[in-house]
Amino acid sequence: MGVKIRKRGGKWYVFVNYHGKRKAKCVGSSRELAEQVRRQLEARLALGDLGFLSDAPEEPTFATYAEKWLKTEALRCKPSTVDFYRDYQGRYVIPRFGQKKITAITWDEIKAFMSDLTEKGLAKNTIRLAIATLRVVLSAAVEGGILASNPGLRLGRFLASHKAVHEAQAMTREEAQIFLEAAKEFYPEFHPLFLMALRAGLRKGELLAVRWGNIQFGTGENDPNRYILVQHNYVHGRFTTPKNKKSRRVDMSRELRGVLLELRDKRMLEGFMNGTTSIAEDLVFPSKMGTVLDQSNLTKYSGSELR
Repeated sequence: MGVKIRKRGGKWYVFVNYHGKRKAKCVGSSRELAEQVRRQLEARLALGDLGFLSDAPEEPTFATYAEKWLKTEALRCKPSTVDFYRDYQGRYVIPRFGQKKITAITWDEIKAFMSDLTEKGLAKNTIRLAIATLRVVLSAAVEGGILASNPGLRLGRFLASHKAVHEAQAMTREEAQIFLEAAKEFYPEFHPLFLMALRAGLRKGELLAVRWGNIQFGTGENDPNRYILVQHNYVHGRFTTPKNKKSRRVDMSRELRGVLLELRDKRMLEGFMNGTTSIAEDLVFPSKMGTVLDQSNLTKYSGSELR
């Protein structure tokens, strides 16, 4: 309780907390000025002059501030990241802190929240992500001058994630070959997709988003200038950028080049018969309807025809 100064984003802020009444104000880039304002406010409090606190705006609840943050600050994030924040906040954070004033959330309450999630049997990594979605909003409140500090910090020793007892393992060369041979025999239309996944290492959403114009075949199978330009990802029903928002080039093996060339020639002939002059913008692996494949069907195949 009292008057404190803190530097945030190159600016100095004065924070007042007096018997539950709070006020924050940016005073510029000068620490000397911030110290001067602090001393003046401390003197006014000592004299019982609380007039400067009367115009303090109503403090927002966590739910109100989180929704505002999702609509403004979070716009700098990828849509999939925003969806993640909204999902975890809605499932875990809002039910606990939604109606609480954002300035009233304490470190002890967050620690107790973590304990409750643990008792419910949630994995440590799930708890870590839930706290991360709480902490990012509290950090925004600090930057906005609503909070003097983030009560969600210094929880590292409680948030350490753990590795699964049984970790996923990559296929051996022999296993990959058996898988590809089975795909070629039973689902030949998806053999090129699985071949690209194994030989080029593209993520699921990247496989669904690759277009013919992203593939450089080179002048022949011995031309080293053959690659796939990974520029897009398809997640949560929309096209976005790859992970880390960076495009990358992936070398293409001779085997993959040959399979894709055969598929390209087939698609070019189909396009020509339909009056299309270029397939550069066409998806390499579309559904039978020409739309993006339902990616859940790639991993949860029940015997029905892939859409």
